[in-house]
Amino acid sequence: MNIYETHCHTSESSACASASGDEQARFYKSRGFTGMIVSDHFLNGNTTAPRDIPWEQRVDILCKGYENAKATGDRIGIAVFFGWEYTVNGSDFLTYGLDKQWLLRHPEVMDLHPNDYFDLVHAEGGYISHAHPFREDWYIDMIRLFPRKCDAVEIINSCRKPFENDMAKTYADSYGLPYTAGSDNHHANQARLSGISTDETIRDITHFIEVLRSGNYEIYDHIYEQ
Repeated sequence: MNIYETHCHTSESSACASASGDEQARFYKSRGFTGMIVSDHFLNGNTTAPRDIPWEQRVDILCKGYENAKATGDRIGIAVFFGWEYTVNGSDFLTYGLDKQWLLRHPEVMDLHPNDYFDLVHAEGGYISHAHPFREDWYIDMIRLFPRKCDAVEIINSCRKPFENDMAKTYADSYGLPYTAGSDNHHANQARLSGISTDETIRDITHFIEVLRSGNYEIYDHIYEQ
């Protein structure tokens, strides 16, 4: 069985994370994961990238945690793939399948209406899973759902309450959307880890999307001894 994290953060790029890319890669390797997707907060979210520097520098910061994790992963034997967590007024969307060069070509993503962002991502071959869609917090003024724009729903987020995850599953089932799961790990010390498991080894982020679309995977959710 191959296990893949679909949702984690690094301190290089996410302001709310304490674990570096190197630490995250080593953490997931120690837990027996085959691979991981670094999905740091996008440049319109809780990012470490200042808003007043050139776009190219902001993209460099967004990608830094992934690049450090991948460098370590290549050395120790864990696959590391790139994504990001795009924010719409407190609602978050895991975006897969696009790369740094794509971001450098599209600074306009910061100013797009959410529907236009989703359409652009899909036009370029990207894939979107709605992360913890029923998360409740003080800074979230309302729950926003985009069932016709998302490819999947994160039905298990290791950091969220059971009620929120149950509601996410109900939402996915109501619209016939595929499931994803992720740990939303920021600190490389989390006991409960989630993701997907597969019989086949995933080669890259494009193959990851192919696996999600095929349905040839299982939801993974496990509590590890500390």
